[in-house]
Amino acid sequence: MKDFSKLEKKLKTKFANKDLLKQAVVHRSYLNEHPEFELPHNERLEFLGDAVLELVVTEYLYKNYPNPEGELTNWRAALVNAKMLAEIASELGIEDYLYLSKGEAKDVNSKARQIILANAMEAVIGAIYLDKDYEAAKKMIMAQVIVKLPDILKHKLYQDPKSSFQEITQEKVGITPSYKVLEESGPDHAKHFVIGVFLKKELVAKGEGASKQEAQVAAAAEALKVKNWE
Repeated sequence: MKDFSKLEKKLKTKFANKDLLKQAVVHRSYLNEHPEFELPHNERLEFLGDAVLELVVTEYLYKNYPNPEGELTNWRAALVNAKMLAEIASELGIEDYLYLSKGEAKDVNSKARQIILANAMEAVIGAIYLDKDYEAAKKMIMAQVIVKLPDILKHKLYQDPKSSFQEITQEKVGITPSYKVLEESGPDHAKHFVIGVFLKKELVAKGEGASKQEAQVAAAAEALKVKNWE
């Protein structure tokens, strides 16, 4: 039996219906192995929590910053993306409460685990909204998510690596980086790309991914490290 009281303390929320919090951390894969489990998986709660999270963050940015829509959109994306939500979920210890299949439980440091954690974070927000109300969900989002905004703005984390690398290279050396596919493998449903980022003819770094876009972002992130421009 998992003791959810510690998680409730970290969330600063005492649930009237404990099953809502429990359901928020049930991954679909667990039910494949345990069809007799008393609760459904967390995907509907995640759907709800995603909407609540987006509204709270959007409302906060709109009321507190007079910036143009494009900037606010980038800031919001930096606050609610899977990487950030997974990081917050880890800080709250949500990973310790996940109900996962044996296969998923072993896959600790993968991108799939990051997405599972991010989805669970959204599901927890949905659970708080249902168990309490919008204000309770908002209070939790302010304490756990909005609190990340100053660091995002200070370090310009709202810029994706491609944008950052292009901006810096144009400023420092007057060159716009270009990207070329170096390797492409795998069947259509499971492609794998290796892409190089170049400054003129200089190969600065390589990146890999399941799409060209993902590989380009990885290459740009690596190029920022190589050039020590992070």
